[in-house]
Amino acid sequence: MLYEEGFRRPGDPRRLLERIRELCAETGPLRLMEICGTHTMAIARAGLRSLLPPELRLVSGPGCPVCVTPAGVLDGILQLAGEPGVLVATYGDLLRVPGSAPGDTLARRKALGAQVRAVYSPMEALALAAEYPQLQVVFLGVGFETTAPGTAACVLEAREQGLKNFSLLCLLKRTEPALRALITAPDFAVDGFLCPGHVAAVTGWEAFAFLPEEYGLPAVVAGFEPADLLYAVYRLAAMLAGRAPALENEYTRLVPPQGNQAAQAAVEAVFRPCASVWRGLGEIPESGFALREEFAPFDAARRFPLPCPPGKEPPGCRCGQVIRGVEEPGQCPLFGRACTPEDPVGPCMVSGEGACAAAYRYRRQEGGLL
Repeated sequence: MLYEEGFRRPGDPRRLLERIRELCAETGPLRLMEICGTHTMAIARAGLRSLLPPELRLVSGPGCPVCVTPAGVLDGILQLAGEPGVLVATYGDLLRVPGSAPGDTLARRKALGAQVRAVYSPMEALALAAEYPQLQVVFLGVGFETTAPGTAACVLEAREQGLKNFSLLCLLKRTEPALRALITAPDFAVDGFLCPGHVAAVTGWEAFAFLPEEYGLPAVVAGFEPADLLYAVYRLAAMLAGRAPALENEYTRLVPPQGNQAAQAAVEAVFRPCASVWRGLGEIPESGFALREEFAPFDAARRFPLPCPPGKEPPGCRCGQVIRGVEEPGQCPLFGRACTPEDPVGPCMVSGEGACAAAYRYRRQEGGLL
């Protein structure tokens, strides 16, 4: 059974919280990082931080694909949206993310007359290409390994249909290289990881074995219900107290060791690893996906070789630091003042998976599990 009442509403988490407090008394201060934007929202919604002992801090990492897309790439996308005969199709979150110029977003460009459509899936973008043969439809493929298979299937279908007016601007990211870059950064200060259940459902939970094996950091692949998250935190604290870092899969009802091999095969057939630039982390080798040569006719970066300026962060915005887990949303001087979900400055306040958006939306949430 995929979702169970016991995971959605644990009857009595008090004993588990008491055990976490006991373990923190043994370990001293702990910082645990979730690297999934859905985890970030679920933790905030459940009020989990307010229940944990003060010695244990949960910090958000680079788990929001919209947030890690750098300003320079967004500047290029905005320029692309202004090209005559081009229709840009994108997931909704990207519509409101500004580029280097404050307030310059795809939503604003659409209001000014650009052809921009929000879609829920890559296949919707493909349908737009069939519906509007006079336009070049460019799908902005953003996401991690979770959305890569669906994007790959879309490219395969475009080839099958022989569509000449569809292309993909591939913004997909790979999780492992980013984690390695994060861990080896001089300001890294995390004791363990809550690993993303959605990504692991595709890659398999064994894909995160490098964390304890190479870096001595405990890791738990976790689901998204309150009991999932609380138990994952408990297991990380227990491993740290016992000085026995390992990889555990808490999300056994969905995530197998080897993942979804059919999805992996589709991704392998269409994409290859490539260097990619991340907001807050810079360029990371082999951290992105690029279309293989045989799919070059569907590569928007080749069809529209627009310059990709370096871009610049909005003054005062701390999204880069929040993405690295160096700072928490409330430490940003703009948080809740100049930057709100209604008038966002940086992407972490825009995205439905952004750490700032989660902190703002649930800032008064207390005792969500009890």
